[in-house]
Amino acid sequence: MRILLCAVSLALAATSLWPAQAAADDCGDAAALLRQAYPKVQKSADGRSFTLEPHTSIPLADPQDGAPGLVCKVWPAHDDLLLVVVPLIDSVQSVDGQHVGDIELLVVDRKTLQIRQRLLQPKLMNDDAIAIRGIEFDTGRYGLAPGVTAFGLRIDMANHSQPNPFGETDLRLYAIANNALHMVLDGLVVAGFGGEGDTNCAGSFHSSKVNLAMSPTIHRGYHDIIAVERQDTDELFPDKDGECQSHPGKSVSRTHRLRYDGSRYPVPAALKAMDPP
Repeated sequence: MRILLCAVSLALAATSLWPAQAAADDCGDAAALLRQAYPKVQKSADGRSFTLEPHTSIPLADPQDGAPGLVCKVWPAHDDLLLVVVPLIDSVQSVDGQHVGDIELLVVDRKTLQIRQRLLQPKLMNDDAIAIRGIEFDTGRYGLAPGVTAFGLRIDMANHSQPNPFGETDLRLYAIANNALHMVLDGLVVAGFGGEGDTNCAGSFHSSKVNLAMSPTIHRGYHDIIAVERQDTDELFPDKDGECQSHPGKSVSRTHRLRYDGSRYPVPAALKAMDPP
C-alpha cells in the first residue's frame, strides 16, 4: 500500500513519557504567556504554579517529581506558532494525589504571544488510581489535506500496582480550520501494557503499540489514517533451577483504517482510550 507520509511510530514504555526538557523550555516567559490567555492570572508564592480565581491552579512542569504541568512546543509545521497545554486544576476537588481538571490548548504567535486559537478540553486532567504520568505534543507530519496539518497530544497514564500493572498512552489530534482549533481524533490508544504477576517472577503480561501513517485515500476532504496495531504477550515463570524465564508469545498484528466522517475520525473500539473518570 502506498503511503504518503512516513509512519509515525509510538513505542511502548513502562516508564513515564515525561516531555523533554526542551519542550518545557519552549514556554519561555510563562507568566507573560499565561497573562495573554488569562489576564487575571497570578503567580503562586512558591513560584511553582499560577492561580485563577476562585480555585483554579495552573501548575508548572516539574520533571523531578513527575507532576504534569504547563507544556509548550514550537510547531515545526508552522514554526511561527507555539503550541501550549494549560492544565486547569480544581485545587478544591483535587485531593490525595488525584487530579480534577481540564486542559486548554492554545496556539500562540511566537513573536507577539497573542493567542491565535484556543480549545477547552473538559476533564482531560481528571485521574484516579490510574494517574497521569506525562503530557506531550506529537508534532509528526499528520497531513490531513493540502494546507491542513494536524498536531497530536499524547497523555501517558499508569497505575502503581506491581501485581496488576496497567498503563496506556492516548493520542488526540487537532487541526485548524476556518480559523478555529478542532479536535479531529479523540482518544486513540497508541501504546499499552498490563497483566498479572506474583511480583517475584510468575506472571502473564501483554503490551501493544500502534504505528500511524496517512493513506492516499480521501473521505470528506481528509486523508484516511492507517493504524497498524501490534500486540505481544509474555509468560514468566521460574525454570527448574529457580531462574525466572521469559516465554514470549507470537506477535499479532491488525490493521485499522480510520475514515474522517466530516467532523472526526471515529476510533475503532479495540483502540479506544478510557474515558476520563
